Amino acid sequence: MKTSLQNIFTILFFLTFTVSFAQNIEGVVTTNENIPLEAVNVVVKGTTNSAVTDNSGKFTIDSKGRLPFTLLIQYVGFTTAEIEVTSIPVNPIQVALKEENELIEVVVSSRRRIEKVQDVPIAISVITGKQAEQTGAFNVNRIKELVPSVQLYSSNPRNTGINIRSLGSPFGLTNDGIDPGVGFYVDGVYYARPAATTLDFIDVEQIEVLRGPQGSLFGKNTTSGAFNITTRKPSFTSGADFEVSYGNYSFLQAKASVTGALGSKVAGRLSFSGTSRDGLVDNVATGRSTNTLNNQGIRGQLLWTPTVNTNVIFAADITTQRPDGYAQVVAGVAPTQRAAYRQFDAIIKDLNYQLPSQNAFDRRIDQDTPWRSNQDMGGVSLNIDTKIGGGTLTSTTAWRFWNWDPSNDRDFTGLQVLAKSQNPTRQTQITQEVRYAGRLTSKISGVAGVFFIDQTSQTDGTEESGSAQWRFAQSSTSSLWKTPGLFEGYGIKTDANIRASSAAVFGQLDWAITDRLHVLPGLRYNFDKKDAHYARTTYGGLQTTDPALLALKKQVYSDQAFDSAIDNTDFSGNITVTFKASDKINAYGTFAKSYKPVGVNVAGLPTNSAGQPLLELAVIKPEKVYHYEVGVKTSPFKNSIFNIAAFRTDIKDFQTNVQAAELGVNRGYLANADEVRVQGVELDASFVISSHLTINGAVTYTDGIYKKFTNAPLPLEETGAPVSFKDVSGTNLPGASRWAGSLGGELSDNARFFGNAGKVFLAVDSYARSEFSSSPSASKYLVVQGYAIFNARLGFRASQGLSVHFWGRNLLNKDYYEQLLPAGGNAGQYAGVLGDQRTYGITLKYSL
Repeated sequence: MKTSLQNIFTILFFLTFTVSFAQNIEGVVTTNENIPLEAVNVVVKGTTNSAVTDNSGKFTIDSKGRLPFTLLIQYVGFTTAEIEVTSIPVNPIQVALKEENELIEVVVSSRRRIEKVQDVPIAISVITGKQAEQTGAFNVNRIKELVPSVQLYSSNPRNTGINIRSLGSPFGLTNDGIDPGVGFYVDGVYYARPAATTLDFIDVEQIEVLRGPQGSLFGKNTTSGAFNITTRKPSFTSGADFEVSYGNYSFLQAKASVTGALGSKVAGRLSFSGTSRDGLVDNVATGRSTNTLNNQGIRGQLLWTPTVNTNVIFAADITTQRPDGYAQVVAGVAPTQRAAYRQFDAIIKDLNYQLPSQNAFDRRIDQDTPWRSNQDMGGVSLNIDTKIGGGTLTSTTAWRFWNWDPSNDRDFTGLQVLAKSQNPTRQTQITQEVRYAGRLTSKISGVAGVFFIDQTSQTDGTEESGSAQWRFAQSSTSSLWKTPGLFEGYGIKTDANIRASSAAVFGQLDWAITDRLHVLPGLRYNFDKKDAHYARTTYGGLQTTDPALLALKKQVYSDQAFDSAIDNTDFSGNITVTFKASDKINAYGTFAKSYKPVGVNVAGLPTNSAGQPLLELAVIKPEKVYHYEVGVKTSPFKNSIFNIAAFRTDIKDFQTNVQAAELGVNRGYLANADEVRVQGVELDASFVISSHLTINGAVTYTDGIYKKFTNAPLPLEETGAPVSFKDVSGTNLPGASRWAGSLGGELSDNARFFGNAGKVFLAVDSYARSEFSSSPSASKYLVVQGYAIFNARLGFRASQGLSVHFWGRNLLNKDYYEQLLPAGGNAGQYAGVLGDQRTYGITLKYSL
């Protein structure tokens, strides 16, 4: 990290070096009410060149020949203004500053045009880059604490699911043969693998979270919503930001970004982020802590402006993660319906083993298989925007890759049950999107585009039994199970490959029937094709020709191979009616028919009584989604926002994930639930109470159930029952809390720190959610109890110069689970993904 910072300082030197000559620029600074402001600080960004306004609000500053450049207009109690100057103005520059605690009218680009978020007929939450930095929300898992409609579940980066309104990804272990229902976009580039949501943000400008289907606005079909993330762009005016944080558990995070002109038409930006932290769980077997953080990411961008109407941005990024982590801690033991000698407690007693602790929140493990969660993700993209007529034509071309190198202890104990469990994967994707957005007539505007993605995923996995496997696998009282070396070193090698291609034509119109009444129809045509290959072969263990011993080995692992190929087309669409009753009230209603493509199983299939794979499960039917929503966005009084939305989503052939009792089904398998319904209400609000106090909050009520699911997997406690499936119709969806909410506020006042004008502040944030099921079929043992956490920050911030604040997370040191999951083989023990305990530290930031 130290070397990276040295490189950034070097680049900053070259980007900020210019040759200058004198030329004066005049201006006037006032309030929004046209009252002159005296003693306003005016700075040429990236320099020490500054001036101060007189009692008439007037200033004169020497440009020193810098063109183009940016003027920063700073005054305590008012939002800093940035004025870009491309030529020496003939007349004085007029600047009207807005009071700092005036509610900022956030603009978004989700509908492929710049507009105020309160005017957009979509339920949408916006987190600015500054908000994310100030609250320590450096990844999606932290963002969910600010946007309670978002859920993220991650037992490791590969096994990560992101949901909005409890829909998007099947709950549980990830299967590469299914598409996520929540789109994840960075600067218009679609990231196909959910693992991207575990990476640190790099130099983010804004995060827009759209709720509900968005298939007529985005290239990849999104049935549940989308993350639309934009990064900070290169600027022709030199600038730089440096930030470093230090906290307990040796937490260290450094961020840096530099930008500036590289020529008359070329600008560059280089950004870096690195995070490290000691582990939060003690491994008594190794004597080291585990669940560390070790992330590094870098992003470079080049902006070329060949004409005033065309921008070309070439971007490249790479992020690496090398944690010793994602270890899960045994959270409890469920009695199953297997015979008494097959219960977990009886098994470990026979093996003379005890868990290191009966309390998961002692944060102690003794797992003997190393936990490794190494991943690399990166790519390149080329984005071209050119103005044509009344709109903009955009082309986004990208290539991306994801490398995954794991090691897991799927039995969660210090016993050699599963000595190896690792499925390294390499995924690559190519995407191309072309769209036009703009005004077509005086009454009609819209967006239309085409999208294509081609991706391949190759997994070469290994799972291997250890010396204790015989006792966990034992299914009879035969003494043959005790045959020395029968299962030790016995495992499977897996070759799993999937190639998925998708093409689409999409568009949405905005027809202004009147200035206040708009109708927005949208349409999408999709073609999807998936080809999958799966093969596993057994190896090792005791070499024998004894049919009885071979039969026992086959009960643990068996050879399996199958191929599948499927394609599908679909028409989907939506219609929205929006009515702006006044400047402060905007109401809308939406109906959408959406679609999630077919799925294929590429992680093994359960077998029938003859030991043959159930090939009818190889291909999973597409989801058919019907979505209804009404909402009102209001500004009831000055500097306030109060929005409410009610929604209902019905899904036929819901794609869900099943955790199988068979070890050979490495990460569970996909299946269809007949019908699912999710309905609820969301409310979000922001209020500026005074120039010193702001309050914001959000709450969501969600009721998600299986309307019909007759062939669901057995819950953990029913493992060993005489039936293989269970009717769970009417029960709750996994991962769906009935209630979730966030509440925060900030108290601030004008201050100066080391000569810098800014704000001293105290901010408090809280996040809470009610209990939820952590199993595809509701299990009384796999229920995550509700919890609430509180975070706070105290410090000083300035738009330029030095800012500093102290922070604390989970201040009350609440013990809570983020997820519960059964061990491989369903012997009864289950483990928890633990929420972080109390952490605290200090952050320093310096902006030029």
